[in-house]
Amino acid sequence: MIDLYTWTTPNGEKPVLFLEEAGIDYELKLVDISTGAQKEAGFLAVNPNGRIPAIVDRTDEGGETRVFESGSILLYLAEKSGKLLPQAQPHRAEALSWMFFQAGGTGPMIGQWHHFNTAAPEKLPYAIDRYAKESRRLLGVLDGRLADFEWLAGDYGIADIMNFSWARSGIEELNARSDFPALAEWVDRIARRDSVVRGLGRLKAAKDELQG
Repeated sequence: MIDLYTWTTPNGEKPVLFLEEAGIDYELKLVDISTGAQKEAGFLAVNPNGRIPAIVDRTDEGGETRVFESGSILLYLAEKSGKLLPQAQPHRAEALSWMFFQAGGTGPMIGQWHHFNTAAPEKLPYAIDRYAKESRRLLGVLDGRLADFEWLAGDYGIADIMNFSWARSGIEELNARSDFPALAEWVDRIARRDSVVRGLGRLKAAKDELQG
């Protein structure tokens, strides 16, 4: 059984979407980052970096494997299940390339733009402009790929799941849907998938229950 420790953020959504698409049973354990729960000792035993998401894979024999960082979690689950990651080249290399593109690109850049634009105590135009421009550039890279391909790497899979939540957040918060039509259409197609509707619904319901 997979214990999934997560929250309703773009990174936190990724394992939920993978687990639902792959049909893997899991127990959802929300970590309310708004209260600092990710810094408590219990969670730090799962992820010493104090960030969601993280998983613990428990075996019937009592063994446990912990995995943290969203990309590592998706890769672990794909290799364990044999699902959603192409085995043959060049699709496998393409999928891994788009995974690391997200981990080093859209997540950090859109995240920094969001922080400086909405959360920073002091508005710094240079920082806001810098991260907005880089976020839009990266969204344009995705748009260019998706103008020619239905999915990022062969069939729908790990690369699409890895990129979906940050791309959706980016085009909405930067008001960029019309600038990246192929990306926006891809986001909408993924959002309509039964597994995505089910997973995000489960995550929202758990959050609503937790917060009363």
